[in-house]
Amino acid sequence: MNTAAHNATAIAQRYIAVWNETDAARRAELIEAAWTADANYVDPMAQASGREQISALVGAVHQRYPGFRFSLFGNAEAHGDNLRFSWALGPSGAEDLIQGTDFAQLDAGKLRTVTGFLDKVPVGA
Repeated sequence: MNTAAHNATAIAQRYIAVWNETDAARRAELIEAAWTADANYVDPMAQASGREQISALVGAVHQRYPGFRFSLFGNAEAHGDNLRFSWALGPSGAEDLIQGTDFAQLDAGKLRTVTGFLDKVPVGA
């Protein structure tokens, strides 16, 4: 595995760890380590600017989908300062109900912008 692929996987795993963290204080630490101070996140259902809003958005997802876990789906890929990876979300230990693909721009290995696309969403989700 080349270094870019390894870094892509590590960055994507840190991103997933943020989305799986239910403790707000620990999540803030993870976000500070993985995202730039001026980071932005957007997907078809939400947007957030800055680390605090990103953490609040993750917290809102935990409230809406309690017990659900994110996981990487397939391989993360990097090209220069661009990162692409797919993920799945579902109840812990059960079939994934939601899937998506995120595209990120990096700054010195940290997430600066993340644009998410939803690939599979059940009715009513």
